Amino acid sequence: MKVHIDTVDAPKAIGPYSQGVKMGNLIFTSGQLPIDPKTGIMAEDIREATQQSLDNVKAILEAAGASLSNVVKTTVFLRDMNDFTAMNEVYATYFPSNPPSRSAVQVARLPKDAVIEIEAVAAME
Repeated sequence: MKVHIDTVDAPKAIGPYSQGVKMGNLIFTSGQLPIDPKTGIMAEDIREATQQSLDNVKAILEAAGASLSNVVKTTVFLRDMNDFTAMNEVYATYFPSNPPSRSAVQVARLPKDAVIEIEAVAAME
């Protein structure tokens, strides 16, 4: 059964999609922009933006009863691949051991002209 995940600790969806979906033992988060759910302000510095996007992913996972340790795959969308190193430095602090598989791509444009968007797939044991 597909379960919709919704939490006030991550930004509300800005379109017709769920913050996350749980299906069986899998959790899929929608791409998370670096928007602070409390203020609505979007971080523009790549380090702060990476942190906020991952905090949003974490909040959705926690609402589903999981954590970042359950993440098996992430996809990172960057506005500028020159931000890759700085993003990696922050990203590594969220996955200090046994990191998930990951793709990182530069895209032409992200919603709200964000500098980053991150989505994740997690597996519950």
